[in-house]
Order: sequence, then structure tokens, then C-alpha cells
Amino acid sequence: MTTLRNQIESDRIGHAYLFCGTRGTGKTTVAKIFARAVNCEHPAGGSPCGECATCKAIAAGVSMNVIEIDAASNNGVDNIREIVDEVAYSPTEGRFKVYIIDEVHMLSIGAFNALLKTLEEPPSYVIFILATTEAHKIPITILSRCQRYDFRRISIDTIAGRLKDIMEKEQVVVEEKALRYVAKAADGSMRDALSLLDQCIAFHFGDELTYDKVLDVLGAVDTGVFSRLLRCVLDRNVSECIALLDEIVIQGRELTQFVTDFTWYLRNLLLVKTSDHIEDVIDMSTENLHLLQEEAERVETDGIIRYIRIFSELSGQLKYAAQKRVLTEVALIKLCRPQMEAKQDALLDRIRALEQRLENGDFVSAGNAAGSYPGVPGGQGGLGIDGTAGSGAGAAPRVKQELPKALPEDVKRAVSNWQSIAGRAEQPMRHYLQNARLSLGGDDQLVVVLPDGIMSDYFTQEKEHLQQLEALISGFLGKQTEVTVQVLKENVRFTDHYVDLASLINMEIEEEDEPESDIFG
Repeated sequence: MTTLRNQIESDRIGHAYLFCGTRGTGKTTVAKIFARAVNCEHPAGGSPCGECATCKAIAAGVSMNVIEIDAASNNGVDNIREIVDEVAYSPTEGRFKVYIIDEVHMLSIGAFNALLKTLEEPPSYVIFILATTEAHKIPITILSRCQRYDFRRISIDTIAGRLKDIMEKEQVVVEEKALRYVAKAADGSMRDALSLLDQCIAFHFGDELTYDKVLDVLGAVDTGVFSRLLRCVLDRNVSECIALLDEIVIQGRELTQFVTDFTWYLRNLLLVKTSDHIEDVIDMSTENLHLLQEEAERVETDGIIRYIRIFSELSGQLKYAAQKRVLTEVALIKLCRPQMEAKQDALLDRIRALEQRLENGDFVSAGNAAGSYPGVPGGQGGLGIDGTAGSGAGAAPRVKQELPKALPEDVKRAVSNWQSIAGRAEQPMRHYLQNARLSLGGDDQLVVVLPDGIMSDYFTQEKEHLQQLEALISGFLGKQTEVTVQVLKENVRFTDHYVDLASLINMEIEEEDEPESDIFG
């Protein structure tokens, strides 16, 4: 505040000031210090002495020369007219009457108009200090009559240093890492930092405040979790992502804070990926920075930008969402399944996924498929829409399976009683099975077809879940039963690639129930 200090020293004090900036950056505090400085009996270098009777009265809030008004509660025309009437009276002591109007953007249009005339022609002994977090809401006629000062967010180092000084005076033992996390969580607001730190100390009163304890109180997640989550996303493992999110929820972590922190983690990842000598920009230890650099080598720049976009959109949605967990799960599925989006960055991710599958040999041409399949030369087992079998089956060409001449009785029983079988399963398997479609594979195996995504991943990526399904069906039929789970890609019709056993069995039942005259005409 060099400008304000120089104005006091040179006795060139303005009549109206506008202090703008985000919350907790010291606007009202500086206004009160300025009010003390202009009225101080023994100012030193443009700053109040703090020892004279005037300084002590203003600091105690009992001075008649400093009037503080909350515009959020007193925003009407009548409130401002009272101020205008009081301005006519000179100060009882000291040189200036200082009016500090906090949250001035909350004033009504009528109140602004009532204040305007006084700002145009103020008495020489009156100073107005207007404080606001939203300067764009103030009429231009008011702005043009004020000296504007923008208060920037306070740096993490400054906040952490101030918190450390306070803790030393209070004789509270706090880890340096814990203080820096509180400073970072405050987002440039000293007031927020003090509130968060006070909350953490109160929760663990009498104990040393460690980094883990701060994370626990604030509902935050350790950065190691973000690394695990990123690896799951890069592996396109939806079930692991959902399981990791479930751990976070069970631990009582706040999802809004989790989304914000993970977005910052991705931001740091992007900076490491695109910049050199980033140590001065990213606030983290050398060890964590090395880990971040290792992660950055595994992901492309456009992929990180896409992840940031999805989680930034999610952050805005969570503010008013009733089902925060569901929205977060959908966002994680989007990260793992770029085919769910049509945007350019998602398209690049989809191409990258296809290239990865080609490198791994996941695609098998129709001529190379081997085995036996009813009515289809060269096929084996059930037919997957993506060219791969779901569990333990080889690839098959993309042609529709011919109708079987006769269905095995065990398969018929399973299909006819599918809802009863599904009803015996625990959640979420029960829900997934109720949405499954049934078909027939090689060697008369039962094929369970599920939509691409979390339902199919539940069985194809976890062998124990498939074993549980086989045990469930075997227990119902009383015979050992092998089951194949396959994936139905989005925008692909089931009947174009599979025989619908449910419809086929229902048709047979209807034919058996019809009278002979109806069948033969």
C-alpha cells in the first residue's frame, strides 16, 4: 500500500476510495488502518502510531469519527440518506470522518443515486472507503469518482508464514506440510486460512497437528490417491475407478474438495508436461515433483486438457447437485470411455485407445479366427461386438449367428427363469443381470450380453464376479454350467449379431399353446 502511505505523508488524501478484491484479502482491515493513519496524532512514515488516544479508540471500535456500514444489511435509500445527513457535521475529534461501506455492490440503485451527490461534492473532512468483491456491479458514475485499489490473492508462502508466526505465539505444534496445505486450501484468503486452521486445531486440541489430521478434518484426499486414480483412468479400468471413489466416500471425504484437488493435480501435471524449470511455479516437494514428472510421461497433453475440462464442468455441477457421487462416477466413466463424447479432445483419446488395442493385438480378423461355431465357419464361443469374447472365448467374425436347430434343456431353463436367477444375486450384480440379454455360443454355452461400460466391466475385468455368476446359475440348474459374458457396443443392435434366446423360447411356448387348427390353418 505504498500509494496510500505516500498520500498520507504528502497530505494529498483523496475523498473516496474503492477497495476491490476477493474475500479475505484485507480490504476492510486496510480501510481501518487507513482511518487510523489519517487521524493519528503522531503518524510515522504514513502509518498510525497505535499508541495515541485516537488510534486506540478507532482500534477498539468506539471512535465517533469512523463509521463502518454493512451494505448487505443496510442497502436501502433511507440508510444512505442518514449518512448524507450526518456528513454535514464535522468530526468531534481528529481531522477526518471516515465512512467504510463494506460489500457496497449490494446497495440498491436508489441508494447509489443518493450517495452520488455526496461523492461529487464531499466536505473536506469526509473520506469514503467502499469495499467490494464484485466491482463490476457498481455503477460507472460511482467508479469514476473513486480511487480504485485492487487487492490480489495472498500467496501460499505469505499465508503459511503468517500462520506459522501465529502458531508459535499460541504455542501450538503444527507440521510445516500441514500449514502449507491449509494455506493452499484457503485459495488466497487469509481469513479463510485462519478459519480452517482454527477448525483443525479445535478438532485435535492438545495434540500435534499433522498433515494427515488436516486432511481428515477438511475432508481432503492425499495426493497419492490422485496418482492411483490417474493410472486407473489411463488403463481405462472403470471398475477400479469406481472402487477407488468408493474408498474415498467411505473415508468420509468431501467430494467437492476431492474434485477441486484432483483438478489442481491435473493442472500441475499439465504444467510439468508443457514447461521446463517448473519448480518455481508448482508448490510441492522435490519428491512429489519427481513422481509428477513420471506420471506426465504416461499421458498426452490433449488427454490432460480433456480430463481438466470434464472435472471443471463437474466442479460447477456439484455446487447444486443432490447426487454428487453419481455425477462424480459419471465423470470418471467419461475419462475412461472417450467414446461417450463427440468433442475433438475425446476423439483424439478414442484414436489413442484404438491404437493401443492394435498394439496389444486385441483385434482379430475374420479369416484368422479359429474354432467351431454353429453355422459360422472359423468362429468359437460367443460373438463379441468389439471382435473379442468376454471371458475365456476367442474372437469371432462380425456376422450374425444362425438360429440353432434345437436349444439344450438346461439353457432353456436358465433363460426361462432368468429373472428368478438374477433375483438371487447380491447388488450390484442383481441390477446388471436384470439388464442383460441372453444368447447361445459354441458348445451350446449360455452367452450373457451386457452394454459396454460399468456393467460389462464388472464381469470381464473381475474373474471372481464371473465365477460367482456361474455358481449362481449352476446352483439353480443343479448342474455345472459355463457362462460367457460379452460386450454390446453403443449404437449396435443386439439382434444384428446375436440370437435373442428369450424371444425364441417365448415363441416356442406360444406355438405350443396355440390350437392345432390355428397352426395348420
